[in-house]
Amino acid sequence: MSGPVSQASPNSITILKSLKLDGRILLPADEGWAEASTTWNTMADRQPAAIIQAGSANDVATGIEVARAHRIPIAIRGAGRNLAGDATIADGLVIDVGRMNDVGVNPGTRIVTVEGGASIGDLDRGTMGHRTAVPAGMATGTGVAGLTLGGGIGRLVRPYGLSLDNLLDAYLVTATGEQVHASHQDNSELFWGLRGAGANFGIVTRLEFQGVPLGPKVYAGAAWFRADRWRDALRFYFEWAPSVPDELTTITSFITPLDDPEAPHELQGQSVLSVAWTWAGRDMTVGEDAVRDLFGTDPDHIIAGATPWLDLQSALDPYFPEGSRAYFKSHFVDDFADEAIDALVAHAAKRRSPIAGIDIHQLGGAFGRVDEDATAFGNRDARYLLNIRGVWTDTTQDAVHIAWVRDLWDTMEPHARGGQFATLAGPEEAGDARSQARMVYPPATWDRLVSLKDEWDPGNVFRPGRNIPPSRL
Repeated sequence: MSGPVSQASPNSITILKSLKLDGRILLPADEGWAEASTTWNTMADRQPAAIIQAGSANDVATGIEVARAHRIPIAIRGAGRNLAGDATIADGLVIDVGRMNDVGVNPGTRIVTVEGGASIGDLDRGTMGHRTAVPAGMATGTGVAGLTLGGGIGRLVRPYGLSLDNLLDAYLVTATGEQVHASHQDNSELFWGLRGAGANFGIVTRLEFQGVPLGPKVYAGAAWFRADRWRDALRFYFEWAPSVPDELTTITSFITPLDDPEAPHELQGQSVLSVAWTWAGRDMTVGEDAVRDLFGTDPDHIIAGATPWLDLQSALDPYFPEGSRAYFKSHFVDDFADEAIDALVAHAAKRRSPIAGIDIHQLGGAFGRVDEDATAFGNRDARYLLNIRGVWTDTTQDAVHIAWVRDLWDTMEPHARGGQFATLAGPEEAGDARSQARMVYPPATWDRLVSLKDEWDPGNVFRPGRNIPPSRL
């Protein structure tokens, strides 16, 4: 698909309807269209011309081949939780692999096989019976493939790294419809690029991970602080966090408890600062010792104990309801001086949606022990990731919530080290999206990715929001 693409024509629709698939083709008049064409982030209000609900990698290849032949733009949909709205496209073809969601575990090796449409919920349910986990995100509806190709940060990032750090190999369909295997041994340069910018190179139909021993329960909890204690609590946190062991992952957030039965009545509906932790070590008593200093700050409320991993992983699902509007931005940060802390506190007080939030992910540990050029994901020596989560449901308040995210992002930029987390970004205008894609990757990484694009997708068939265009475009 070289040169500009166009919308699907009546002739191309007729050809799509005639395809013999293991899955099925959906058109706007078909039963099930409304559900299939609805995106989680309803700001991406674009209606495709057709949807292939793939039942196999062959279906994916067929869809790509027809789209290329008829110059139909393509969007890729996995589990359907794409923040930037890339899972749909106006008047184009959506190739939906969401029905391909099997998860398998080899109990002896803990190698986990995940189909391209599986969600984090599918992954966790499929692995926990084997006391195995794959480091992934923290909302069960998120797709494993999209998450992994852009990074994959969650409650195990310090002991085990990102999702992509645990990826052994990938099977994908490229822009020519070819089914390709990528690993350290096969197509190793493509495998390098998939781990950080993968949505630019093809549609992943299967992934294999090295699982890690975990569960079924872990020691986890959170300390909550009222608004008048936010500054002091943050100052303590940034002094304390560098000393914690790698088995402990901490995430500090400004959140609003949502009908939490464990929350005191007086904190229900109130904005709190939460210092949350997950201990991945075998001995929970060691984990208790690791957070003892945090308990000594006398939080306004503490939740702590042996927690089923599946319950922990689904705890944030109420903050990502279906029908959401979403706009995210992120910064890598090394130090939060008093000025940065004051800015966080001031902007947190301006939050207008109870399902929006600000998260500070502690990095280091296994995340920081990966060489900078080992994958296409950079900033390995960063100490923290600041994620500004704009999530709301009122369609009349888009401008208010987007401005809140952008204002905080702009305010924190002088304290940041550069770079962004590719998958933690909301929809942007086209020009902004192109410029921000350059911000995600260091110059040397960008040049290497462009060379990969020239080799594997010179026509720019795959155009995610953070698109890496080939050199000729």
